[in-house]
Order: sequence, then C-alpha cells, then structure tokens
Amino acid sequence: MNSPAATLAWLTNLRAGGSRLGIERMRALMDRLQHPELTTPCIHVAGTNGKGSTCAMLEAIQRKAGGRSTGLYTSPHLIHLGERIQHNRRLLTDASIVERVAALRDTVEAIHREAPDLAPTFFELMTCMAFQAFAEWEVDIAILETGLGGRLDATNVCNPLVTVITSIGLDHEEYLGNSIESIAAEKAGILKPGVPCVLGELPSEAEMVIRARAHELGVKVYTVRERFGENLPKTNLEGRHQAVNAGCALLASEILSQKLPFDPALAEQALQSVEWHARWQRVSLSDGRKLIIDASHNEEGVRSLEPLLAGLHSPTVIVGATGLARALPLLQCVARYAGALHLVEPANERALSHAQLAELLPPLKIPVHRSKVSELFPAKNQCLAQGDTVLVVGSLYLAGEVLARLSGEMPSVNWQDRLTPSR
Repeated sequence: MNSPAATLAWLTNLRAGGSRLGIERMRALMDRLQHPELTTPCIHVAGTNGKGSTCAMLEAIQRKAGGRSTGLYTSPHLIHLGERIQHNRRLLTDASIVERVAALRDTVEAIHREAPDLAPTFFELMTCMAFQAFAEWEVDIAILETGLGGRLDATNVCNPLVTVITSIGLDHEEYLGNSIESIAAEKAGILKPGVPCVLGELPSEAEMVIRARAHELGVKVYTVRERFGENLPKTNLEGRHQAVNAGCALLASEILSQKLPFDPALAEQALQSVEWHARWQRVSLSDGRKLIIDASHNEEGVRSLEPLLAGLHSPTVIVGATGLARALPLLQCVARYAGALHLVEPANERALSHAQLAELLPPLKIPVHRSKVSELFPAKNQCLAQGDTVLVVGSLYLAGEVLARLSGEMPSVNWQDRLTPSR
C-alpha cells in the first residue's frame, strides 16, 4: 500500500496538470464507479459571486431548521483541503483524504493507460471524492457549489432537486466568454429539464439568457426579487449582497419544502448563525484590534464591498490580487477609502507583483507600502500593519494565507486549484 506521503505526492502531480473545463472526463469516471453522483439528493449552486455563501446558508437551513444530515462541497478551500468536503460542517480529515485518494488511484491510473484524454484532473477527483463520501455517509441532502462556470463544470453530472444561480458578472472571461450574456449561458448550463431554478439579483441581459434556456427545458424560474422585494431575509453575514444570498437559500428551501420540510422560525435562526469565513470576517488580534478579512476579488464583488468599505474610517488596507482585470476595479475602490495601503503578493502562481499592483493605483497622498504577508502576520493573532482598523482584501488565496497565519495552522502543501486556459 502506498504511504500517505506517496499518495499526497501523486495527488500533487494531478494538480500540476491544471483544471480543464468539460464533463466528459467526469462522466467516464462516474461510469467506472457505479455513479455515486446519483445516489444523494442535492442542490446545485452556480454564480459569479455568492455561491459559497449561499451554499453555507442552504446547509444551515437544511441541518438546523430541517433536522437533516448534510453534505457540503465547495471550492477553493482557505486553509485545509478537507474544507471542500464536509459532513454536518465537519471537515474531511487529512487521513480520510489519503485513504480516499488511495482507493481511487488504481481507477485513475487505469484511465491514464486506456484513455489518457479522459484522465481526471485534481478538481474532478475531489468532486468524485465528495460524491462518494456523501453516498457513504448517507446524507439526507448535499449542497454542491460549481467550481467554474456551470455547463462544463465537474459538478454538473449531478441530478439536483433545485438549482440556484446567485449572480452574474464579468469574471474568468478567458474560460466563460467576455460578455454578460455568454457567462450567463455557461451558468445556465446547470439547468436540468423540469428542475426548478432560483435566481438572485442578475443583470437583465443575464436573466433573459437564463429564462430562455429555462423555457427550452421546461424549468420554472423563481427570483429573489419577486419573492422578497426589498424585504430580504436577515443574516449575520454583513452586506446587502449577503441578504440576497440568504434570499436565494431560503427561497430554494421553500421550493423544496414539500419534499424537505423545515421550520421557518428555525430557518431565521439558522440564517443568523451562518459560519462562512473570509466574507467581511472580523478577527480579534492579540493587541485588541479587529481585523476584517474579505475575499471580494472581481468587479461585481467590489460593488458589494464598497458600501461596507465606505462605512470604515480611513482603514489600513492590505490588498493582493490574481489577474489584472480583477485588480483594477479593486484597487480603484480601496484607494478611495484607505488611510494607508499595503500591497502584497499572495502565495499563488497567478498573484500580481508589487509593481503590477502599484501601476494600477491612481495618484495617492496616503502611504503605500510594498509588503510581505509573512512580515505583516508574523505569528498567531498578530498583525504588524498600523491602524485602528485593518482590512485584508482581494483574493480567496490571500484570505486563506492570512487566516492560516493568524491561526498558526500553515498548511505544508499548496492545494489550490490550477487553471489552464484551454476550454
């Protein structure tokens, strides 16, 4: 039997191959494994932003207000790989990951020999492990977050009870297209014949594309706007965008209530106690200050971030980003409100350099520092950036790195997904 170290090295090698859109590899893998993806009832969630938060809210409603055992599959993770596959919000352990990867290795290597073009990627193998784990645990309901897009995402082999599209904005254009309409078409790929769909607040042109596809498939569309208007559900996660996400989660649960009943009063409580890190998350530092960590990283996310940022008084902002198109609106936004800036390079191969970040800044009269994450966060619960209020923003990878340093749980391997530009 392979050692844990050898198993992890093999999984690392899969990651080095990058992530590739397309579900033919996933279908081939499911065929060989007797289709674990069809075993568990599920809710499938896509969107440019908000899908992770919505999944966390759905999980909370189904477990706390419905009394069900839940599976939760999200990506990327912040610190531990097991964050991606959870059972009643308990993370998959490293030991279980090693065991599950070892059990799948012979199948994957057989595919490599017999049909190398169908060999699964790192993300596809993680998705497979989630389907297998949920079936093994016999969860009552699984909540699945798409990784990228929808139509060609590995999760799209599932057979959901309801689908949710939280938002549509410009992001990952090199994979999904460079218009709102093309991105909406990719997200609409999760729609299934006759399966109801919930929409968050979408641009009108995106909603038109999705409704057209829904009409073709006989899908009934429900919207947060029509259900709640401005009387959105309350949630402990800050920002109006999170109230919209709560609306998506509650509406999807209502649609399923005949099959999966729940207590509305307990649902309200569940939405007030959602645990989802790096979404305007407040962390107590050892010196008594509060640090805010937010993973907003694209233009749509920045629009949601700005009202929260405007409510702070000249904060010190630590910012890092992956991708020039993402970084420009982010830096323009934080520059309007920051009292000081620290430009940092997250530990990710796509991270922008200090120089690239600085070139995107408008002329400023505030201090701008070129810093290292390790220097700003040298030890558990410590932050050396000056200022009464400190905000970390710009990337899930940066948020994860900072949270790891603050917790003293730095992972030994960078397990984040790698993307390749092929479609």
